[in-house]
Amino acid sequence: MKTDPDKLFLMSNIIPKAVFNTVESTIEVDLLPNSSVYQLYAKNDYRYAREFLLAYKNNKETFKTYRREIERFLQWSWLIKQQSILDHKRENIEEFISFCQKPLKSWIGLNQVPRFIVKDGLDQANPNWRPFVAEISKSSVKQGEKPNKNNFTLSQSAVKIIFAALSSFYNFLIQGEHTTANPVSLIKQKGTFIRKKQALSPIRRLTQDQWPYVIKAAEMMAIENPEQDCRTLFIIQALYGMYLRISELVASERWIPQMNSFYKDADGNWWFRVVGKGNKERDISVSDEMLEALRQYRSSLSLSPLPSPIDSSPLIPKFTGQGGVSDTRHIRSLVQKCFDKAYLLMLRDNKKDDATELKIATVHWLRHTGISDDVKIRPREHVRDDAGHSSGAITDKYIDIEKKARSLSAKKKKLV
Repeated sequence: MKTDPDKLFLMSNIIPKAVFNTVESTIEVDLLPNSSVYQLYAKNDYRYAREFLLAYKNNKETFKTYRREIERFLQWSWLIKQQSILDHKRENIEEFISFCQKPLKSWIGLNQVPRFIVKDGLDQANPNWRPFVAEISKSSVKQGEKPNKNNFTLSQSAVKIIFAALSSFYNFLIQGEHTTANPVSLIKQKGTFIRKKQALSPIRRLTQDQWPYVIKAAEMMAIENPEQDCRTLFIIQALYGMYLRISELVASERWIPQMNSFYKDADGNWWFRVVGKGNKERDISVSDEMLEALRQYRSSLSLSPLPSPIDSSPLIPKFTGQGGVSDTRHIRSLVQKCFDKAYLLMLRDNKKDDATELKIATVHWLRHTGISDDVKIRPREHVRDDAGHSSGAITDKYIDIEKKARSLSAKKKKLV
């Protein structure tokens, strides 16, 4: 069932407002004050959604992901369909997914902005915020390109997240006896929205030529500006050498990385204890070279070579203020600075192709690269546990031997 085009045209001038801020701060909705129909259901929808999101208050990343998806869903339900989330059927969910794949242009922003701004001492919805953002790659930005609403696309992974978020939400509503059915589970042809792949997606990682330049760039930065970039060097080494996710390096409500997160067991082996994805605690084995990297990093901070069990100082301290770095964007900016320097070094050495590919690299590539390099020389089960993979099948994605052999044999195929 499709929304009436004339109705969509009338709705095209309605600019949705953000309705959820942080876990600690939420506001009462006020999107359609002149609609009596809206007043009947929206506040209950909002209350149920808020309860659902607060269930994830101790998992910052999941909260942010579900907040984005549930907020879009509420706005579409209220502003486009003008009905409660409790009245949606299977076909409504399908219609919503189609809308997300091609939203109204008035719902698309050209850059990420804060959801709320402070005005007169109060949090207010940012008028420049939009539910969707037309984004472009880092390399496109560097080439002078600008985001365009006409080119907005929703990735396959984004569609999967929508399905997962809505299904979890409706299961929550069923448990709370607010509704009796999950319309998402009734969609049998999810393949209409999500393409199936015969092979696994390639792991995005640095090449054998790129990684040496990245670590070289980080080492040069540490020499040129030790007060700031010894920290950058250690971050690069930790992300690669211990396969850390960026969220495992920053302080959050569920996890504060400290110096004594590094510890020595009774056999003299060193480990790094971390709370990772899914709020799961794991111990990562620390190599001799990673331990030496820790010594050099602590030396730059005028600390003893290795931490004691009572050393609760932050692992990645802020430059100004107290405590550890809590903003992942700060870590990303430091790593990007290193990537940019590595790019220039590769251009200097006439490695233009590898340098160009490096321009699209992200922080997470360092984790992928570390896993890919280690799975060649370490038992798969050891890499699996250090990486925090839920199964060996995930670790197997990093093994390229079979793919390389398949490519080699294909070179001998004849056309005539």
